[in-house]
Amino acid sequence: QVQLVESGGGLVQAGGSLRLSCTASAVSGRITSIHDMGWYRQSPGNRRELVATVTRGGTTTYANAVKGRFTISRDNAKKTVWLQMNSLKPEDTAVYYCNLQAEVLTDQFLPYDAWGQGTQVTVSS
Repeated sequence: QVQLVESGGGLVQAGGSLRLSCTASAVSGRITSIHDMGWYRQSPGNRRELVATVTRGGTTTYANAVKGRFTISRDNAKKTVWLQMNSLKPEDTAVYYCNLQAEVLTDQFLPYDAWGQGTQVTVSS
């Protein structure tokens, strides 16, 4: 089982910046590899939507709504992914969730699709 710990959310005025981080650890066994890592968000009454992803090799993708404002990055050794959010807008207000696909070695290799607990981002106008 993989545990994700998120941090960095909060309240910010429009035009401001926040940086989210998410670190993975194995509840039991050892994480042997992490594949894609990403951030999603969900606002009240809406479905969870993709914000950004980054592959193990560093290839990134972004939702059109955040292109040019958000930057996703990762450190494979630290098992951490970040989301730098600049020029924030009120419509960016949502709970942001970290997601990753990993392999964990216990007595065998097992794949996990793990989600963080979510961190609230609120942008005031």
